[in-house]
Amino acid sequence: MKALFIVLNSTDYLEDILSLLVEHNVNGATILESQGMGSTIVNNNISDIPLFGSMKSLLKDNHPYNKTIFTVIKDRDKLYKVVQAITHLLKEEKKSDAVFMFTVPVDEVFC
Repeated sequence: MKALFIVLNSTDYLEDILSLLVEHNVNGATILESQGMGSTIVNNNISDIPLFGSMKSLLKDNHPYNKTIFTVIKDRDKLYKVVQAITHLLKEEKKSDAVFMFTVPVDEVFC
């Protein structure tokens, strides 16, 4: 059993990704508003942390906020099909930087 985390930098794809989860019979997910560290440093003018000027200009207003979706998927095959479907969707759109995904093992679930 794994927890799949999907950090969605391009929130335009939120509906498409949720549709893919439903199509693959993922029974539930949680969606959080999130912001990356680099974006927080640049957009909040945190000056105590040194960043090169070119890096600041690269991060400025580039995906200032994102969505983090997470779900627990028991079946390994289903997990890989979901990841493959999301990857395929974004490759077709040529948006490789739109999403970052990773898994974490889940030992037990308590309700």
